Amino acid sequence: MKRREFIKNTGLGAGGILTVGSVATILAACNKNNMMNGNGMNMGGQAVPVTEGDFSRLLPVPNTVTGTAALTAQATTANINGSNISVLGYQANGILGPTIRANSGINTNINFQNSLSEKTNIHWHGLKIPANMDGHPEALVNPGSSFNYQFNINQRAGLNWYHPHPDGATARQAFQGLAGLFIINDAEEAALNLPSGIYEIPLVIQDKRLTSSGITYNPSMGEVMSGYMGETIIVNGEASPYTEVATKFYRLRILNGSNARIYNLALSNNADLIIIGNDGGLLKNPVSAKNILLAPGERLDVLVNFAGATLGAQIFLESRMYDNGGTSQGKQGFKIMKFKVTQTVSDSFIVPASLSAVNTIPASSSSKTRNFVINAMQMTSGMNMTGIHRINDKTYDKNRIDETVAANATEIWVFDNSQGDEPHPMHLHGVHFQVLERNGGRAQLTASESGWKDTVLVMPRETVKIIIPFSTLAGVFVFHCHNLEHEDDGMMLQYQLT
Repeated sequence: MKRREFIKNTGLGAGGILTVGSVATILAACNKNNMMNGNGMNMGGQAVPVTEGDFSRLLPVPNTVTGTAALTAQATTANINGSNISVLGYQANGILGPTIRANSGINTNINFQNSLSEKTNIHWHGLKIPANMDGHPEALVNPGSSFNYQFNINQRAGLNWYHPHPDGATARQAFQGLAGLFIINDAEEAALNLPSGIYEIPLVIQDKRLTSSGITYNPSMGEVMSGYMGETIIVNGEASPYTEVATKFYRLRILNGSNARIYNLALSNNADLIIIGNDGGLLKNPVSAKNILLAPGERLDVLVNFAGATLGAQIFLESRMYDNGGTSQGKQGFKIMKFKVTQTVSDSFIVPASLSAVNTIPASSSSKTRNFVINAMQMTSGMNMTGIHRINDKTYDKNRIDETVAANATEIWVFDNSQGDEPHPMHLHGVHFQVLERNGGRAQLTASESGWKDTVLVMPRETVKIIIPFSTLAGVFVFHCHNLEHEDDGMMLQYQLT
């Protein structure tokens, strides 16, 4: 039984009343991680502190395949932090699948084999593809069966990724290892002559709970409320790794592949992160930042210049503390990986002043505005439970279409977390959008929120407005919080494009 079904069946859904016995049960399940707020009791968990490693293991780089490939979801082993442990993977001997790299305009043909003992599928996060190929939570592949994902890549260059999306099991399957990158290239990007080859480094940042036998996934109720986080930060499948760099520009392609943890990325020498792209590809112009928040599901395309570093210097990619991250986020700074300067070279690369043609969509072009209130589980002093994480007082129901959208429509969607105490990265399947404005909380867009996005972070006390040009890809898609514990507990609705 899914957790949200348990809550409904025990009368703890919207409008339900808690008995003394059920209160005791919930408090025990929360492992005493409940935190008080001004109105009552917030069911969020406490922070999970990160334990840094010694940064002595070389950063691995996932192997690359083309748009014609085979992926197998399987139980396998991976060497992480010097130990071979049991994990899930899309290929043998690792927790990350191969990086799929393809040119815009091609047809893909990816044969997927499910060798797990449970149902699963693949969602192609960031790809604008037909609904029957998107990896809907109900479009599942049975154990021992296969499915052929075939679709045309009809979008601009960008860093995308893939991961499982079965209803109620996404968080566990992803946390235990199922994920991979999907990079699209095009002629516009190629003309910029950005750092490439060994100077283009993909970085998949995740946190895990590691034991001698495998990756632990067993969230308490408090961790369901705040999101499941690990004490070990891994990059490309290795804990606290390092990589050697030369004194020149590098292009870092960064994915936050964690279930719930938000990173405030920065360099330990306080050098600039020159942001050239995000979820939906290149920005119009580069923008520099000393630090930038990256939520689960979001991507960053960043240039870093090591030209000023001395030979032997050690520079860390780190996550700094930040405010307003709810009960469990932003309360600790920690190092993620190390760059070791081992070679002095000359570099003629100049950051382009202009990157891409990005047309801004005016708010006046919207034909409809839809409002989505983010509701969080809370228990008032009167012991009334309003429900688990919800959107507009609803949780996911595979038999219900929540929104109907006309093909080729342009709409404004508003995500309202103004009464919430936890952050929510909101992700839409099948589309890219532009972020119009943020009110409350940070009260402004960040350096990485121009251009095109598919996931936007809505922090506590914030309301974020986006504008979406829908296509003609008719069918049923989902939109949800990309805190995967929230998603699995029902913070996901369906829209149908007609």
